[in-house]
Amino acid sequence: MYNGRDILAVIPARGGSKGLPGKNIRMLAGKPLIAWSIEAAKASRYVDRLIVSTDSVEIADTAKQWGAEAPFLRPANLATDEAKGMDVVLHALEQLGPTSSSSSLVLLLQPTSPLRTTDDIDKALEMLEQKEAQAIVSVCQVEHHPWWSNTLPLDGSLADFIRPELRTTNRQSLPIYFRLNGAIYLANIGFIKETQSFLGQGCYAYVMPQERSVDIDSLLDFRLVETLLGQATLREGTLDGLAQALNPTGGERRH
Repeated sequence: MYNGRDILAVIPARGGSKGLPGKNIRMLAGKPLIAWSIEAAKASRYVDRLIVSTDSVEIADTAKQWGAEAPFLRPANLATDEAKGMDVVLHALEQLGPTSSSSSLVLLLQPTSPLRTTDDIDKALEMLEQKEAQAIVSVCQVEHHPWWSNTLPLDGSLADFIRPELRTTNRQSLPIYFRLNGAIYLANIGFIKETQSFLGQGCYAYVMPQERSVDIDSLLDFRLVETLLGQATLREGTLDGLAQALNPTGGERRH
């Protein structure tokens, strides 16, 4: 609870995944992938209730073993590649009924963002109150500036790939671009029921470093996270120092 408001955390974890089958319970540094998000939420100073929305009995059982609730199974139509994340959240709120009031907050934590820390969660919640915001969504700086990207013609010519004015532009002088990193979606329940979105007027960005913004969608992503976690463990001795190990200079990167 924060400033008298109940906080419900929802971890969506469907059983099917084409990019990396079984990824939500795939073992990552000694524990199932989903356990990283469960532990981060359970350690929060503010989260009151933590549930996992899944269509898989195996995932539900794993979630319970790691301390989360799995009070219902998600219907098949909300466990497809085409299913919208917002529909999953609204379904969870509907299943919980009167226990989720419009004045409460819902915190969506995707299990594919295991490097998101408890500190990230708590700071996002504090930011929502400080800014008197309707929603907070996490972002990070883009890895590759979009101005250096373009479509290709059928013949693959690069003749007009870069705009002429950029050919003499220093990379450091380009405006900083950010992307959604998928780690944190936080909002007033009344706001998302009305807008059907976490984004919009009254939503603000919580900036995270690229080092904690890996969203696992493929085996390559998974291997990258394994490497980052291995480095953090070696440097800190325990995973309590994960945030510092993955961003040793402190704060958020701006370059």
